[in-house]
Amino acid sequence: MERADRTFFVWNAAVSTVAVAIIGYILGRDAAPGGSIDLSFVPALNATCNALASLCLITGWVAIRRKAVQFHRLCMVTALAMSAIFLVGYLAYHYVHGDTKYAGGGPARIVYLAVLASHVILSITVVPGALTSFYFAFTKQFERHRRLNRVFLPIWLYVSVTGVAIYFMLRA
Repeated sequence: MERADRTFFVWNAAVSTVAVAIIGYILGRDAAPGGSIDLSFVPALNATCNALASLCLITGWVAIRRKAVQFHRLCMVTALAMSAIFLVGYLAYHYVHGDTKYAGGGPARIVYLAVLASHVILSITVVPGALTSFYFAFTKQFERHRRLNRVFLPIWLYVSVTGVAIYFMLRA
């Protein structure tokens, strides 16, 4: 492994660890601090960001299959931007408002919890996976980029789609 790769992977591990630690801290608190900030619009914004990220991921995948490299890049950068906006909104909303409890019961609750659990577990890979994918692309390590994304693209897409599904399950 080259020195530049090693430096990137250390940086990526640090950024990803900090992101997970911040999320863990915010979600692990007993109660939100409250205050006069109303971020009740953020879950809808986050669902929109997740939906747009999903659309960009699919469109970008189709574009690269058709060898439309520039359009693929645009789609992937947009997907990353939508996911980053989602993450900022998610952190702000949960910091101010705390958790949103699922109101349903019975089999619907089991489905919700299963989707939520898989979403949360897989979402932990999105920050390091996306950063690594972009690193490989920008350093022109395209074979490594392709190998990673055979596994990572479906995960990122699943996390984005289930983010939208969770929004609707909580609002139903």
